[in-house]
Amino acid sequence: MAAPQELQYTAEHEWILVEGDTATVGITAYAAEKLGDVVFVELPAVGTDVAEGKVVGEIESTKSVGELFAPVNGTVVEVNDDVVASPELVNSDPFGAGWLIKVTIPGAIEGLLSYDEYAALIGE
Repeated sequence: MAAPQELQYTAEHEWILVEGDTATVGITAYAAEKLGDVVFVELPAVGTDVAEGKVVGEIESTKSVGELFAPVNGTVVEVNDDVVASPELVNSDPFGAGWLIKVTIPGAIEGLLSYDEYAALIGE
């Protein structure tokens, strides 16, 4: 599954969709594939302040346990309870139903990768 071109990305294989002052965050199909079958997702509580680059959750698969890093500074305003209940959504629909958190952001986001930069990073 190719990464959507309209999203922004991090080197930690997360995608970000900015709509107004809210950023929706998930992991890319590339990351989901490398993790293997996701069996557990732990996300921060609504109202949690997150800091760019800091751990905010955990994703466990049949192969390994990975940390979820905040790609932006802000406050968690929504978590995807469907993913917590059905972690396999991260594998089956990483850019749709498998989103993880929504964060309010205080302003412009710097340092994210474009689609082309991310594609080059993963060798697509």
